Amino acid sequence: MIVIAGLGNPGEKYRRTRHNIGFLVVDRIAEKYGIPLQKKDTYSIGEGVLEGHRVALLKPLTFMNLSGRAVQKVYRKYRCAAEDPGSNLIVIHDDIDMPVGKVRVRRNGSSGGHRGIESIITELGSREFIRVKVGVGRDPEVPVEHYVLQPFRFEERDIVKSSIDQAADAVAAIVTLGIDRAMNALNRRKPEEMKL
Repeated sequence: MIVIAGLGNPGEKYRRTRHNIGFLVVDRIAEKYGIPLQKKDTYSIGEGVLEGHRVALLKPLTFMNLSGRAVQKVYRKYRCAAEDPGSNLIVIHDDIDMPVGKVRVRRNGSSGGHRGIESIITELGSREFIRVKVGVGRDPEVPVEHYVLQPFRFEERDIVKSSIDQAADAVAAIVTLGIDRAMNALNRRKPEEMKL
């Protein structure tokens, strides 16, 4: 089982904000592959098949800085830790250090100051999980904690929609091709290699 976790904040007021891009990507994957999500105590989850591989789609509902609690609970539930911890957890999240629309895949690494990633690292006791980072840009005149809770501007909507599709394709490529080939395809900017 591969756990695919998209990070965000619960509630309608946050639904279309920059910090919730991970939720939007998981929703896109759920729609594309017909995997319904059901609300549990501290998360929404859906089990299904993505290009022949069993996956669990996860949206923590604990607010961003506590995301690791839900991720750890689901990760342990599927006994992912007993398998290869570096390849069976994919976390999708926003990145303010990348321009709006940019998508990047990383094998592992530090949190880069992202509270949701920090929480996951703390709860799992490991940095060894795959990240799909989606750029949301930054405004030097707005404090980061306020900026990420703002909705995307009207003129950004087309590129954001495209980045959501690209991130969903990147997740599918990781699941089916493996992290190395998926990273190579994305880094070479050949979207046709990502589409399955």
